[in-house]
Amino acid sequence: MICRSGGVFTSTSGVHEKNLFLQSLYEEEHDKLGSTSGKSESHREISDRDIVESLENGVQFWTDFSKTHYHPQSLYQLSGLWVDPLEFDNYGIGKDVFSESSRGDEISERLRFFTEESDHIQGFQFIADDSGGFSALSADLLESIVDDYPSTPVVLYTVRGPAYQVNPRDRKRTVSSNIHDAISFSRLSSLSKLIVPLGLPSLSTSKACSFLQIKDEKPYHSSAVYAAAIHSIGLPFRMDTLGPTVSSSYASGALDVNGMIQTLAGQARQNQVAILDIAMPAPTLSGTSLTGSFLRNLESLTPEISEDVEDVHAVESMVVHGALGSGSHRASIAEVTDAVNAEYEAASTRPIFCHLSTARCPLPIPLPFPSIFGNRVGQNGELLSNPDPPSTSSSSSRGSLDVHSIPIAARLRSSAAILPFLENRLQNLGRLGIRLGAPASELVRSWGFGKDELEDMEQSLSKMVAALDPRSEYSSESD
Repeated sequence: MICRSGGVFTSTSGVHEKNLFLQSLYEEEHDKLGSTSGKSESHREISDRDIVESLENGVQFWTDFSKTHYHPQSLYQLSGLWVDPLEFDNYGIGKDVFSESSRGDEISERLRFFTEESDHIQGFQFIADDSGGFSALSADLLESIVDDYPSTPVVLYTVRGPAYQVNPRDRKRTVSSNIHDAISFSRLSSLSKLIVPLGLPSLSTSKACSFLQIKDEKPYHSSAVYAAAIHSIGLPFRMDTLGPTVSSSYASGALDVNGMIQTLAGQARQNQVAILDIAMPAPTLSGTSLTGSFLRNLESLTPEISEDVEDVHAVESMVVHGALGSGSHRASIAEVTDAVNAEYEAASTRPIFCHLSTARCPLPIPLPFPSIFGNRVGQNGELLSNPDPPSTSSSSSRGSLDVHSIPIAARLRSSAAILPFLENRLQNLGRLGIRLGAPASELVRSWGFGKDELEDMEQSLSKMVAALDPRSEYSSESD
């Protein structure tokens, strides 16, 4: 209840009904005694088809398609904010959320519960929506993590969906968005050893989704692409570094979190901002006139980068899993390694170093996965020359009923191609927030930032730019 001028009104929300997918999970829990054994296969398939179409048309929240059983300590609900989610859209509005009441302590205690249960902590993989108030909340949480676990490295993925993009004709919102992006990136990057910005203005028109059918207005679609990429690039962390998978017939190239950071950010120029590329699905190793070469299918999910930059100091870490060889058979570890090495040898430009991790297991496509595959994607992720029609007649896209798994290639690279991303944030910070008459100076002051803090951020961003381009105008300023 909220009081206004002596009056009282009650704000309530209706119960969000379970969709068909969640209903089916509930029924499965109650049918473990074998009561479903009499159901026909055709009935089960019709049910699955209804579930897929229900998800495509009705997903509103991530809980609508999650089948994970979460530990009670895994989730924390931000209560008492009284802010519409669409208005939780800038750094200032989220700046004090972590410290208010006892939220910070409660969140930290939940994290501590899991760290104390662990025998060894490789590091933290942190995924943050940096498009609004959650950026400030994430920065405060990361600051707490860095203080509590000073020797544990952090890899940070900042992710935003296509719907975040601001209309450039809205001058006020554009200024607010640009200064938010500059401050958000500066704060978050200072609290991580490696940061990977993700979030293209449009996935549906991007090269990374050439074989996909993405609807930008659906976070259900875009989140699947980014989740697949993050899952794949983190595969080396989940390989057994002490057991036979170091170099076995099933997986090779194990790497822990700190090893990944040292590979990409620990080289001579100390660049901590990485680009994430993906081929989803990855083509066959031999390549065809339809798909082209294996490496050429890797396209960026990181925004505002330069295309076709020749960087002789580039460093890469690549993961390939579930790759298909000729005849659509699952390629061996040796075949993948030889094919990737051969393509790099033939390339006109190549990185100074590339770590390769491979695994034979593809990415499984479970029932609640969105129907985002084009009609050229086959049952095992092979790219078809003669596409088959999808199982659901209401859509031209294909989902989990048609595609059961896909091969994926993902690559993190430290490259000068990230310079436009960094320069845009550096220039916007100075032009909009620091210089005399800066249009966002009052706004950032209302967010609690003084000029000295902004100048420190500018200095840090200048060093990032100068590390990648010593000839830039910022290199002398950062010395």
